[in-house]
Formats: sequence, structure tokens, C-alpha cells
Amino acid sequence: MDALTMLMDGFGDALTPTNLLLALLGVTVGTAVGVLPGIGPALTVALLLPLTFKLDPAGALILFAGVYYGGMYGGSTSAILLNTPGESASMVAALEGNKMARKGRAASALATAAIGSFVAGTIGTVLLTFVAEPFAEIAVDFTPADYVALMAIAFVTVASLLGDSALKGFASLLIGLTIGLVGIESQSGQARLTFGVPTLLDGIDVVVVVIALFAIGEVFAHALRGGGGGTVTPLRGVPVMSRQDFRRSWPAWLRGTAYGFPIGALPAGGAEIPTFLSYATERRLSKHKEEFGHGAIEGVAGPEAANNAAAAGVLVPLLTIGLPTSATAAVILTAFQSYGLQPGPQLFSESGPLVYALLASLYVGNLMLLVLNLPLARLWAKLLQIPAYGIYAGILVFATLGTLASGGGLADLLVLYVIGALGVLMAMADVPVAPAIVGLILGPLFETQLRRALLISEGDLSVLVETKLSIVLWVVAALALVVPFVAGRLRRSA
Repeated sequence: MDALTMLMDGFGDALTPTNLLLALLGVTVGTAVGVLPGIGPALTVALLLPLTFKLDPAGALILFAGVYYGGMYGGSTSAILLNTPGESASMVAALEGNKMARKGRAASALATAAIGSFVAGTIGTVLLTFVAEPFAEIAVDFTPADYVALMAIAFVTVASLLGDSALKGFASLLIGLTIGLVGIESQSGQARLTFGVPTLLDGIDVVVVVIALFAIGEVFAHALRGGGGGTVTPLRGVPVMSRQDFRRSWPAWLRGTAYGFPIGALPAGGAEIPTFLSYATERRLSKHKEEFGHGAIEGVAGPEAANNAAAAGVLVPLLTIGLPTSATAAVILTAFQSYGLQPGPQLFSESGPLVYALLASLYVGNLMLLVLNLPLARLWAKLLQIPAYGIYAGILVFATLGTLASGGGLADLLVLYVIGALGVLMAMADVPVAPAIVGLILGPLFETQLRRALLISEGDLSVLVETKLSIVLWVVAALALVVPFVAGRLRRSA
């Protein structure tokens, strides 16, 4: 059955009243958390994980995908009106968007961000629909050694690129790998890092760790740092674009999409890199170079399109080979695993209807987001006036209740707050959380594939570079490790 037929069946599932309601809830919540600085979709999905266990897998994943796409939309609102991005990938939109807002053109900036997000998100979702399954079919032939090298790329790139310091990224990765070792080792039956505590013999629930690091850690770190509270630029008028704005924006939307999707689809991708590349391109190609730095609309249109196209691209490695390349993708991978699903080459053959229902919901959610973001722009702007302490208190309550709702007891709450305290220390030291989550999730899979490879070769380590693909992947991992270091040295010496 071809992708188009499966997609039509997916629309049949996605357009049921229940799934439509979940998609609407997801994009609404996602937009709201994208608007609010310091929260973001990763934290929100983490909080919702234990509260959605009674939903069917398709409904829960549709909800999470809506939060993910909505967060990408909403981040531009706080970037434009408050000069504080709600999502890291919206940083570039703040450069020109806030300047436009201060000139009284906030409505135009929000309109080009919303329409550009819709255009790029739709194109990216179309590409995802028709690229993902063929890529998964290729991945079926990967050997255990290939997977070991592929996961090594994920470890290196996530640790190197997420955060300001590669050393801090690798420290975070090591923390996640260590937490993943807790419990009974599957091959020998020996207990690892349990310290005689019976509760730890089954390991530490990934959901508890995700909530602890993203929710507890971030909340207390924000509270200790203080801050928030910039001046919100008032929104005047309805978010619409003039003919001239549209003429200047649509080429930027397409160029941003051309950057966003392929870079987002790379194991070393993500949304931040294409947004910066898009901004640099628009600044170089624009006929209105004098406006850059003072509120150029192309500087909002291109990066926001790149941001949302990359959001679709990030789902390619997640769905086809089970590799998360962003914090939110790592948490969504946890959601898959909590329902007994393992993203990878077999996902399309074993759970095809669910995958295509999820893809169909992305089209629906993207349209919902356009409708939500244009008429309700004033409402989202008012969310920026909510006091930070109210937001943090709510997150703390939901994190605690969520852990209890997932079947956790007092021992799980103790683990939650102990790891949460670790998360506070990480946040205060500017150690990124995402590498820890990636290490926690992929660590056991890495160990399993490494054991399989060594079992096949009877302990011969040369099996790890036996295939041409594994050699290429190890070279890529080495480059990903060396290039950021060399680039940093060159910047410092310049």
C-alpha cells in the first residue's frame, strides 16, 4: 500500500471527533507554552506524559505532536512582543521581529511568522510523509554495528550542539547514561547502581526522570535566578500582511523551508542551525539591507519558516531510526516507548496505521494553528502578563500529581525530587538537559546493539567498522566531535 493511500486512511483516523479534539487541545496548549518564556514544548510533553496513559496511543501521540508544532508557532509571539523567545529556535525571529514591534508593526511581524510557519510546516509535513517510509525501508538493512555508529553520532552531536559548551554537553550525556544503567542488567541479571535499594532494581522510570529534569529542575532554577518580566510591546491592529509585506515574505518562506527540513532531518540537525542560516541568507539577498537590524520583515519570515520546516524534519530520524535530535523529540520518543512502541525501521510495517494517523494529524494541526494564531493574537499576547511565580507553582503541582497519576508511590516522588535537585544544579551551571535525556533513552539501546555486534563477531571489535556505512558514520561522528572544537578555537583566535 503506497504512502498516499495510507495517508488517506490516516486522515480517516485523525478526523474522528476524539482525535480532532486532542489535536485542537495539543496545538492550543502548545501555542500557549510556546508563548510563555521558560517553558517550551519539551517540558509540557513531559508533564502530560503521565496524565495521558489512559488514552489510546494514536490519541496521545496526536496530542503531543500538536504541542510540538504549537510550541514552534507560539515561540515567535514572545520573541516579537517581549524580545524573549519562548523557544530556543525563535531566537533569530527576535532580532528583527521585536524591532518591527517597537516601530508599531507587531501585527505584520506576527502575521508573517504565523503564515510562514503554516507554509513551511505544511511543505515539511508533505516531505515527511513521502520521505519517512522509504528511509525506514533502507534502515531495515542496518547491522548492529551500523546502529552503534549511528547512536554514537547522536551522542556526539547532541552533546556538542545543544548548549554553549561541548564539555557541559558531554557531562549531561554522561549523567543520562549513568541513570540509564540503574537496575538489573538484562544479560547477567546483576544489579547495577542500586546501592541496596530494592525500589531501584527495576530501574528508574524514564518518565520520572524527564519530569524531574525538565519540570522540577527548570522551575527551581528559574525561581532561583529570578528575572522574566521584560516590557511587552502592545499589539495594535489585526495581524494581517500588506501586499508589499507578502511580496517580500514569500521568497523568504520558501528559502527558509529549503534550509529547515533537510537540516532538521539530519541526525545532527535541529531547528537552531537552519534559522541562523536563513537569517544570514535573507540579509545577504534582500533588496532592503538597510532595514536589517531595524526591523526587516524578511528577517522574521525566513527564520520562522526554517524553524517550522525543521520541526517536521526532526521527525524523520525520530520515526525512522529512533534517534531524537532535539529535547522535545527525546521526550516524544519516551511517549512512544511508554506505549510499547519503538520508533525505527519496523515502526511503519508494524504500526503503519498509527504512524499515518499521526502524520495526517500534523496537516490538521497546522491548519488549526493558522486559525488560532491570527485571530487570537491578542489573547496570546495577554498570556505574557501572567506572573512567573504562578506559572512555576502550577508546573510544580502538575509534576507531582503527574508522577502519582502514573502509578508512582512515595519512592518515585523521592526519586523525582532527588533527580530534580540534580536538574537544578545542572540548570544553574548551564548544563543542557537534552543530552541527559538522549543518553538515558539511547544508552540501553546502544548497549544492546553493541552486545549483539560483539556476540556476532565473538568479541572482535573490528566488527564495528566492518561495513562501509559504519565507517562513514564513525567518520561523521569524529567530524561532529572535532569541528565544533576547531571552530571555537578559530573564533577565539580571530
